[in-house]
Amino acid sequence: MYAIVRAGGRQEKVSVGDTLIIDKVTASAGQSIDLKPLLLVDGDAVTSDASKLATVKVTAEVLKSAKGPKITIVKYKNKTGYRKRQGHRQPLTQVKVTAIEA
Repeated sequence: MYAIVRAGGRQEKVSVGDTLIIDKVTASAGQSIDLKPLLLVDGDAVTSDASKLATVKVTAEVLKSAKGPKITIVKYKNKTGYRKRQGHRQPLTQVKVTAIEA
């Protein structure tokens, strides 16, 4: 059994025991969060109806907070002496899927 869930603006394919990195959530390590299911596949049965998915619950445990890779932004304008360097690291959260209850 697996599910497609919405996690942090993206869609992720998850099954029980999977570890994934999503956009930052406010929960701290050890807490449990619910992910919104968009599709549920159980053998040959595929559920995509919104009314049936309202009863499906996908639970995940927050493992730790993390940061994405360093991104370097460089702005430059020719002949004016304008140079600007800036960096960014996206805050992320690592979660482990603990249950998919249909």
